[in-house]
Amino acid sequence: MKNGLRIACFCLLSAAAGSIGYGQAAGSARMPLDYGGVNVRIAGVFVTPVPNAPFSATVDIVSKQKLPDGSLNVRTTVAHIARDSAGRIYNERRALVSAAFRGEPTLLSAHIYDPTTHLNTFLDPFSHLARQSVFVQARQTAAIDPTLGPHAGGMLTKQEELGEQTIGNTLLRGIKKVWTVPATMSGTGAAVEIVDQYWYSPDLSVYLIVQHDDPRTGEQIVAVKDVNRAEPDTSVFAVPARYRIVDENPAP
Repeated sequence: MKNGLRIACFCLLSAAAGSIGYGQAAGSARMPLDYGGVNVRIAGVFVTPVPNAPFSATVDIVSKQKLPDGSLNVRTTVAHIARDSAGRIYNERRALVSAAFRGEPTLLSAHIYDPTTHLNTFLDPFSHLARQSVFVQARQTAAIDPTLGPHAGGMLTKQEELGEQTIGNTLLRGIKKVWTVPATMSGTGAAVEIVDQYWYSPDLSVYLIVQHDDPRTGEQIVAVKDVNRAEPDTSVFAVPARYRIVDENPAP
């Protein structure tokens, strides 16, 4: 992990789980979901909706995709995240851009979740729609199966604690998980090992650094910087005035 951490710190550095995972962890202080792996749609850092731990931060993502000719396609993006004392969370997804890009990438979507009401709000900055629905556990359980996506066909074959380290004033605890995909399932003719490394902040209940390495696709580093422990402004968790709210709850 030393090389990964050096890269992460150099870049001032999810998975992570997609928007489905936010509601799934409502009211629970358990560990965030495992990282989903390299994908064109990157969810970023999973922000657990726990109370009494407000913060805001920026997420940096570096994706190194291995191309058929053996070269690497390096892309980056950022996202802003927040959680208030009530456990409400805000997360966003921005476009992946080249490493040479300057400025803030285009906002593609944003998500707000309120664990007290179980209300999910998905903001679409292109249509200015705010799609809202109340989370229902039974509807979405199958969607978080960790053996889907890049881990498909694999088995968790190794798990080890990496100890503790402190970045700034934040204590992190590390864990490494190795998934082995057999030759018959890997698509390469040989067994493949996928290595996921997580550095978890007990204070914030989030992974501050995640490194995902799959020899078939490349590497992604997702990490958090500029953590502010102050209470975020309430406007962060509100639907912007120019958005039209669409109720997507199923009919009774």
